[in-house]
Amino acid sequence: MSIIEKLKWRYATKKFDASRTLSKSQLNTLKEAFNLTALSYGLQILKLVVVENKVIREELVKVAYGQRQVVDASHLLVLCIQNGIDGDNVEDHFKTIKEIRETPDAILTPFKNELKLTIESMPADKKLAWATKQAYIALGNLMTVCAVEGIDSCPMEGFIPTELDKKLELEKHGLSSVLLLPVGFRAEDDMFSNLKKVRQPILKTVIEL
Repeated sequence: MSIIEKLKWRYATKKFDASRTLSKSQLNTLKEAFNLTALSYGLQILKLVVVENKVIREELVKVAYGQRQVVDASHLLVLCIQNGIDGDNVEDHFKTIKEIRETPDAILTPFKNELKLTIESMPADKKLAWATKQAYIALGNLMTVCAVEGIDSCPMEGFIPTELDKKLELEKHGLSSVLLLPVGFRAEDDMFSNLKKVRQPILKTVIEL
């Protein structure tokens, strides 16, 4: 299938086949895709929590308003943001740049200092909004990769983040959950799988100047 055909094949899977599991290779592809997501300033202020344990996931059904996708899918991906974003994140980022590219400090330092000032002067509420937007970028990237790889997914905002954070003890890692993405394979009897995709004509959604 072409990429467009694969995107047409994709839908928000409502019922997963609980007997099917992603291969190790497929799961690694999703991890790599997450890690390669294009993010603002190149700062990797997101973390991906992969939950395979079904006992744990069963406890999350109530937190997700009864949506069984979180437990019936092969794996549950939890997109999280760091609770504290500061100059240390910038330092770590530029340290990695230097290690990988061997870029001299004379070139890196001016950019590093400017970015540190930007991050450290950013109000807490703006940091939260900014980081959350990055999580949505990662979500879109993962959903596209899933479609290309023939993996079903269901993006979910419908859950109680504070309760899920407690269940997964995310505070220990300095994280807060933002989005859920159950991944796996659609059930044969999912009534939504064969419905025609509903979209406006391109002439209504794309403006060419």
